[in-house]
Amino acid sequence: MRLASLNPNRAIDARAGRAWERRSGHGTAPGPAVSALAWMGAVFLILSAIIHLHLWSQSYQHIPTIGPLFLIQGIAGIALAITVSIFRRLVILIGGALFAIGTIGGLLLSVYVGLFGFQDSLSAPYAGMSLVFEAVAFAVLAGAAALTVARAPRLARHQAGPR
Repeated sequence: MRLASLNPNRAIDARAGRAWERRSGHGTAPGPAVSALAWMGAVFLILSAIIHLHLWSQSYQHIPTIGPLFLIQGIAGIALAITVSIFRRLVILIGGALFAIGTIGGLLLSVYVGLFGFQDSLSAPYAGMSLVFEAVAFAVLAGAAALTVARAPRLARHQAGPR
């Protein structure tokens, strides 16, 4: 005997819960392609964060404003990478991609214009490697987000079932 038949409100609650899951995106697995891209993006976010933490520990900690920003980028990059790899939701994937492109923007701004009175160089240690890691993180996380958006209408039709 099914429990729902003993408690009719339970069956209603289950249907309402499934409807909420369809609307919110909760309860749907992101799929293998999105998961693989999210995990790859997370790895590249961590690599970028490690570079920033290393540079902060070596010399950037003594640069006003830029030093604390390197520390924040390192810590936030690792936290965001963990969040991306665990949850793999659209808003988090977009946040990771924007974080990566924002980090690229910060470096390029400091190279070509200067940032908070600091002028950096693309020939600085790890600058090129950091740009590559962040560009790859942006590309794969943006790709994961695009796949998530493209997959949403198919999932909604599949989960709704026959009418």
